[in-house]
Amino acid sequence: MSVRIGNIDLGEFPLLLAPMEDVSDPPFRYVCKQNGADMMYTEFISSEGLIRDAAKSIKKLDIFEYERPIGIQIFGSDIEHMREATEIATQAGPDLMDINYGCPVKQVACRGAGASLLQDIDKMVAMTKAVVEATHLPVTVKTRLGWNDDTKNVYEVAERLQDVGIKALTIHGRTRAQMYKGVADWTLIRDIKKNPRIDIPIFGNGDIDSPQKAADWRMEYEVDGMMIGRASIGYPWIFREVKHFFKTGEFLDGPTVAERVEVCRTHLEKSIEWKGLKTGIFEMRRHYSNYFKGINHFKEYRMRLVTAATLEEVQDILSEVELKYSAEVV
Repeated sequence: MSVRIGNIDLGEFPLLLAPMEDVSDPPFRYVCKQNGADMMYTEFISSEGLIRDAAKSIKKLDIFEYERPIGIQIFGSDIEHMREATEIATQAGPDLMDINYGCPVKQVACRGAGASLLQDIDKMVAMTKAVVEATHLPVTVKTRLGWNDDTKNVYEVAERLQDVGIKALTIHGRTRAQMYKGVADWTLIRDIKKNPRIDIPIFGNGDIDSPQKAADWRMEYEVDGMMIGRASIGYPWIFREVKHFFKTGEFLDGPTVAERVEVCRTHLEKSIEWKGLKTGIFEMRRHYSNYFKGINHFKEYRMRLVTAATLEEVQDILSEVELKYSAEVV
C-alpha cells in the first residue's frame, strides 16, 4: 500500500530527506533527489524572519519543480507569527507545510521554539491548530521523544496533534537533552505506530546510516517510512543504496571516486547557480570533506579545495582527484 500525506502519494515505503540547517538547500536537495529521495524539506525557516521579510528567510522559500514533493519547514515561538508565516510560505507553492518541534540547539530551543514546545503541549497543540487553519496544504510535524528522559511525552503529542489535523508525524528517536548523542531509541516510535488511535503516517528518524540498518529497523519498528539526515551529507547515494537493498537484499556497490567527483561537481554547479559565483564557491567548502571521506591521503586535496578561490581552481583540483584515484571505490 502506498503511503499518503493528504493527496501526496509517496509510494510503498518512502525515504525522506531531513531538513538540516546550512545543508538541505536547493543544491544539496538536487543531488539527493537524483539519488532517490522520495520527499524533501527546506532548511527550517524562522517565522520571525518570514514576517519581517528577512532576506535569508525569504531566500529559503525557493523551491523548484524537480524537487516535488517538497515541504517548507517553519519554526517559531509565537502562535500568531507562526500563522502569518504559514500564509507567507504557502504562497511559495510547496506541497506541504511542516512544523519543527524537534530542533534541540540553544538558539532555537532556549527561545521557546523547536523542541522547547515539548515542555508545553497545550501551546504546541494551539500553534499546530493555527498553522493547519492558515493553509490549504497538508501540515506535518517533526519532533522528538520528549524534552528529557523524565518527560517522554511524544505518545500524547501524536494523538493530540493528529486530533487538530496534522497529516503525518516524523519522530527523531532522541530527547532534546540527548541532542545528537547516544543511540536513537525507536521503541516509542513503534508504540505510536501501533496505537489504534493513530491513522496518519509515522516516520522514524535518527541513526539510519546503512542499508542493513534501514532494512532491520523497517521490520523491527514497523514505521511507514524513514527520514535520513546526517548520513546523506556528502553521501546522497544512501537513498539509492537503501532502496536497492530493500528490493534485492543485496548491497549496491558504493560510488567510485569518479562518481563522487561527478556529483560533487553537480552540487558545486547548482550552488553557484542558486547563490552566485562567490558565495556558491565559498559555501561549497563545507561539503568537500564529506564527499571524499575515507579516501587515503586526501588531506592535501582537501586543504586545496577549501582554499581555492575560483571555479577554475576547484575544477582543476577535482580533475586531479579523479585522475589520481581513477576507478577506486571507497
